[in-house]
Amino acid sequence: MAPLVEPADELTIDEVRRYSRHLIIPDVGMTGQKRLKNAKVLVIGAGGLGSPALLYLAAAGVGTLGIAEFDEVDESNLQRQIIHGQSDIGKSKAESARESIAEANPYVEVVIHPERLDNDNVMQVFEGYDLIVDGTDNFATRYMVNDAAYFLGIPYVWGSIYRFDGQASVFAPTLAEDAPCYRCLYPEP
Repeated sequence: MAPLVEPADELTIDEVRRYSRHLIIPDVGMTGQKRLKNAKVLVIGAGGLGSPALLYLAAAGVGTLGIAEFDEVDESNLQRQIIHGQSDIGKSKAESARESIAEANPYVEVVIHPERLDNDNVMQVFEGYDLIVDGTDNFATRYMVNDAAYFLGIPYVWGSIYRFDGQASVFAPTLAEDAPCYRCLYPEP
């Protein structure tokens, strides 16, 4: 499969120091780290799945992280939504996540989309991203995410958790012939 993004021009000296462990991994190296820097990833949901995904993507050096999240931090979220803390209760999850990412990696640009995704805005929100990470917790949104990603030709990663079971898939129908999408596997909501 061809890379999703071209490498960025350069890494700064500070970025080279920060990502030095990636740079010595043969399958990442300087070119891979430059690709991460140039990548734009949208994470839908800053909850139980989106929280760790955002932190790890930021730590890895993804250059632009979008956060689509309309909810506020509740105390009951804190035991599993690790991007938020006690002082974030009542705050927008998107804003709380932005602050945590800025603290974790100041080289990452964060774009927040604090509105609820719907059929009227989903295409506009997705436009310009290289990859979508879907951490939503309802079927209607999953189907909407699938359809928008499919029609825009953006690969996406989907995950879900139910009690102690988890599922994850990568859907990239535009990168491989006859590759299925979420709706292909689960036609009925």
